[in-house]
Amino acid sequence: MLSTYQDGTGMNEGGRRPGWRDFERSVATALGGDAPESKFIFDVLLFDPEKPGIKYGLSCKMGNQLDRIDRQGRAFMELSNSYKKFWDHLNSKGITHDNFKNEASQAGIALVELVKNWYVQESLVYGGNIDIQRSSYLILSYNTEGWYQLHQFPLEFPDPAQLDWLFPTRHHQGQTITGNLRAYDREGMVFEWYGESGGQLKYYPHISQATWASQRFQLEPLPDRIEDGLIAKVKLYFPDQWDRTYRGE
Repeated sequence: MLSTYQDGTGMNEGGRRPGWRDFERSVATALGGDAPESKFIFDVLLFDPEKPGIKYGLSCKMGNQLDRIDRQGRAFMELSNSYKKFWDHLNSKGITHDNFKNEASQAGIALVELVKNWYVQESLVYGGNIDIQRSSYLILSYNTEGWYQLHQFPLEFPDPAQLDWLFPTRHHQGQTITGNLRAYDREGMVFEWYGESGGQLKYYPHISQATWASQRFQLEPLPDRIEDGLIAKVKLYFPDQWDRTYRGE
């Protein structure tokens, strides 16, 4: 399915490569689910015919991060870029723009707990209809050489209280520059938050935590002389109208 988006209908590289929305739609179609295409916490919802009313969520992430996996053994996902929600939550705990760099651990713990709460609020325990225990992240990583790989991760995060949170600093032209909030375990960086710019909270799970991983693959080459995907669909769906338009009628 991803390979079909090389025909001019894909989101990336002028329509010649699939993008994140193409990935979500392909997952939903392949697994018989639904892609809400909204601000909902899950990108794909799956259904169990033996449990009417119960759903399973997939949070789909995609990025040019396959080489990172080779270098660091860690995948990548942007959990959220909700700048306002993050800061509102921090403010409710007394953490502000003025003091958050002195409260690295408290800020980091609060951010992770907020994301966890977003999922919990949709769970069966809280009156929702999503089985959180059987929901997961699905990450599609790729590189510029055209290789792809899927990883599935549980929704659980490492305990943020057990991580080392800090604002790294560096010196440049006599000035001390403070970086983004980061969290580390003994093997490397786990979280990073861009609190002073876009508000992105990024998560770098180690691939050893994946519950499933695909083999690496490349997109299937399209047949020779294939028409542009949009034109091909128009001709298939509306042959009479296409013929009249082509003849200038």
